[in-house]
Amino acid sequence: MSERDVFEYALVRVVPRMERGECFNAGVIVYCRAHSFVAARTHLDEAKLLALDPHADVAGVRAALRGVEGVCGGGAAAGQAAGDEPGRRFRWLIAPRSTVVQPGPVHTGLTADPAAELERLLGLLVR
Repeated sequence: MSERDVFEYALVRVVPRMERGECFNAGVIVYCRAHSFVAARTHLDEAKLLALDPHADVAGVRAALRGVEGVCGGGAAAGQAAGDEPGRRFRWLIAPRSTVVQPGPVHTGLTADPAAELERLLGLLVR
């Protein structure tokens, strides 16, 4: 068995109308300190979004989800978080900031391959 390290993850949720409290998963953020890894993958189910709110700003939600992925990637796409270490970018992303695109609670696990774990969680919990 290969060496497995602790990782943390949070789902990215879309809450189209705060007053109704309905939400659905639209992405996953994975952080693994041992691998200096932080990444996000998103998938917006536009039909689900419009079913919950026919007047939803689809382009705005897509932009917010791309922003989450950009912060994870670092560099210019990360804005103010560009120079931050992966753990700090993860903590920045899991702090609530938006009423429509929100992080879920943080969960932990063990993995030998954080990138593969990200894909597994996206398939299991989002798609």
